[in-house]
Amino acid sequence: MFRARGLTKVYGSGDVQVTALRDVSLDIGRGEFVVLLGASGSGKSTLLNILGGLDVPTSGELTFADHRLDGASEAELTRYRREHVGFVFQFYNLIPSLTVRENVALVTDIAAHPMDIDEAVALVGLAPRRDHFPAQLSGGEQQRVAIARAIVKRPDVLLCDEPTGALDYTTGKLVLDVIARVNTDLGTTAVVITHNAAIAGMADRVLVMGDGSIQRSVLNTHKQSSSELQW
Repeated sequence: MFRARGLTKVYGSGDVQVTALRDVSLDIGRGEFVVLLGASGSGKSTLLNILGGLDVPTSGELTFADHRLDGASEAELTRYRREHVGFVFQFYNLIPSLTVRENVALVTDIAAHPMDIDEAVALVGLAPRRDHFPAQLSGGEQQRVAIARAIVKRPDVLLCDEPTGALDYTTGKLVLDVIARVNTDLGTTAVVITHNAAIAGMADRVLVMGDGSIQRSVLNTHKQSSSELQW
């Protein structure tokens, strides 16, 4: 699915350069569940943004299937994001004046073969709340709406940046369970950023990051469900 070689990202210029990513090479397979684990400033978000076509590397090569992403034009990256990628962020970015169903439906206008809207809402366990507005939902429910909005266009890849960062223990587990179900039931490749080592138990593979590089890659031979995690 992804093949990266020597990815480096430098922000700024001259004496104020900051290297956010240093010579990162990795492969991510179709249908894999990968966790990017590391402290703040380790390069996790920079790597996720480059994989998602929200940013481009300063140097190195990156391909998604047969798409070359390094050096791609903004129009090409926009098409890549629209056709292949679903994003879930720590903050939900829902439109307050729209219901759950309407928030999810927005994305179907730019999707070639979208999922049925009610199917996406049901997949995240919110069918009874489909006509509620964001202000009438808990934080965990709002995050599940964000996941439904991300998956309704049937993306090949689901990229999640600290999806449980603003949630409590119990609610966070519910959200993780939804992500795992999307990965398993739909075959969607999932890449999840976290600083919480316990979440790594759900992944096929954990990439531990530090100082802008991958410090080690760990295969998980005993995947856990969200209910088995000990935070």
